[in-house]
This record gives sequence, structure tokens and C-alpha cells, in this order.
Amino acid sequence: MTETTVGIGGAAESTDMVLNIGPQHPSTHGVLRLRLVLDGERIQHAEPVIGYMHRGAEKLFEARDYRQIVMLANRHDWLSAFSNELGVVMAVERMLGMEVPERAVWTRTLLAELNRVLNHLMFLGSYPLELGGITPVFYAFREREELQAVMEEVSGGRMHYMFNRVGGLKEDLPAGWLGRARAAVADVRSRMDVYDDLVTGNEIFRGRTRGVGVLSREAVHAYGVSGPIARASGVDFDLRRDEPYLAYGELQDTLKVATRAEGDCLARFEVLLEQTHNALDLADACLDRMAGLAPGPINQRLPKVLKAPEGHTYAWTENPLGINGYYLVSKGEKTPYRLKLRSASFNNIQALVELLPGTLVADMVAILGSLFFVVGDIDK
Repeated sequence: MTETTVGIGGAAESTDMVLNIGPQHPSTHGVLRLRLVLDGERIQHAEPVIGYMHRGAEKLFEARDYRQIVMLANRHDWLSAFSNELGVVMAVERMLGMEVPERAVWTRTLLAELNRVLNHLMFLGSYPLELGGITPVFYAFREREELQAVMEEVSGGRMHYMFNRVGGLKEDLPAGWLGRARAAVADVRSRMDVYDDLVTGNEIFRGRTRGVGVLSREAVHAYGVSGPIARASGVDFDLRRDEPYLAYGELQDTLKVATRAEGDCLARFEVLLEQTHNALDLADACLDRMAGLAPGPINQRLPKVLKAPEGHTYAWTENPLGINGYYLVSKGEKTPYRLKLRSASFNNIQALVELLPGTLVADMVAILGSLFFVVGDIDK
């Protein structure tokens, strides 16, 4: 087989063509490049080319102390900053054998679910935009602003919250914040039917996504795909239910794990939408419980120089985009000896090698967008 690179010219009619998609921003939530081998309009081979945003976060972890690494950890998936922080402080707390105050546990759970809704709303709005439907993204940002306001009030940050600390949270909640958070959750829930009416009820959207980009259960397991992408292919696994952390063990009656069997682009969108509804329910359940909690501390007092004992541990969380894990190795110093990051998007995007061959170029954007990834989460 001979390959002809686009732009060189000559013999393109009788040979396979190599086409570069990207690298560009912002159509894929970051800078990703796809190298496609085409036979006419049909993709024969696909290779995701990553690394354009690589910052070497795992190496930088080794040069920061246990307070400073929180800042690095919350940036790889910029739509899930609170959840990213959560995993790394849980790893350090596990190494220290530290118990976190009850108020901090419930507040973390609440903020993690609000962060999940913020993440999902971005994709619920931007995915139709990638398929040519501009209206849903305006609704998505309206709902995001409602929740961003309460997240910004409590933490001071709009994207990188920096609210988690080893041993709890930065500070207590502002007076009256629980009521404002409850009102924001109720407002967003009251308008979520927009996505059913505008998007999933749209025959053009369904025509572009139903039966397109089917990911099998076997491929999910082979590539380590997780999160809503895996659950849309019938893999019923969610750490919040199957290995509860924070307060999720007490929220099992409210927690509903959304799954589909089809494994196509439409199934992935439907799982994301259903998860958003459930995250709002979980946020309400947390607010109900926090209203009845007795006053108490929201963090633990820490020594001026924090050192983790020698050893290693692994902490993983069910981030909005899938499983996020931190493997921490300590030599007893104030900085990690090694901190390996297992990000959801890094594994999920590898499935493109399996998904794209055999499909049309016109369906490539639909498949790519339905994997709901953040490129910083891939490149780290």
C-alpha cells in the first residue's frame, strides 16, 4: 500500500490519502491531532497524536510540597478542578492515616457533585454545537453561571477552586450559602428539560448519533475506558457505588448509575444527561444532610512542615469524565518521591483507534465529540 500526504499532489485518486485533523483549538477542548488514512470518504486507520499541551505535571509534583501539589493537580482537567484536587488530598490523607471532619466530608461531596454538573453541562452544550446546533450551548452556559456563582462564592475561584486542603477544606462556608446553593440547584433542575426538547428530541441530532461510533464492552475493558463512555457501552461500574468514598456510602438510595447497552454516540450523550440529573439529586441530598449537621471544624490542624511517612498508596475517584487515580510514593520527605496520575481522558481517547476505522469522515466529528474528553487530561 502506498500513502500520499495531502498537499504534496499527484496520484491521490489511486492511492490512500493521509489527512491531518488538527492540531487546533477549540473544537476538541484542547489541542489534539488525528492522523487519518482515508480511502475516499471512509477512514481506514486513525492515530491520535497527543502531547501538544504536555506540562510534565507528574515531574513537577516531585518538586512541590504536599500543600503545593494541590495547585498542580486541579489543572489537568480544567472542567473538573474540584474533583482533581480531591483525589490528591485523599491520597495524602490516606498516607498520613488522617481522619477528615464530618462537615468537610459532606461539603466535599456536595461540591464534587456541583462540579460534576458544571462539567457535564459544558459537554451537553458543546457536543450539539460540534454537530451544527448552536442553540443548546447558550442554555448550557446559563445553567453553568447559576452554579458557578455559588462555587465562586464559596472558594473564590471560577475554574481552579483551590478549596481542598490536606485534612479538609480551606475554610468554612459563608453565612447563608447553603440556601443559595439549594436555590441554584433548583433553578438548574427546573430547566434541564431543555436538553430533552432541543437535543435528544431533535431528529437531525438523532440521525447523526444513533448507531454511529459503537464502542463494544470488550474494547472498553481492553483500553481501560471509564466513566460515562464505558457505562454507555453497558459496563456498569461507578466507584461512588462500588467502592464508596467521602459520603457516597450514605447516599446509595439517591445515587443512580446511568447505563445504556447501545454504546453509540447517542447513548453516550444520554448517559451524560441522566448523570447530570442524578448529580443534582445528590447535591440536594447533601444539602439536606448538611442542614442537620452540628457545628464543628471543617479541617484538621496541620504542622508547619507536612511530611508523609515512607510508603505508597493509591487513591482513585469517580471524576466527571471517568476514573481519576493518584499513585503516591513517599520517602518520608515533605515532597512526594513519585506521584503518578491516571487520568480518565488519557485512556478514553485511545478508543478512537478502534472507533474510527470503517466510518465516514463526516461522522468523525460526531464520534470525537461523543468521547467527552479534555486534552489537558490526556497530556498532563
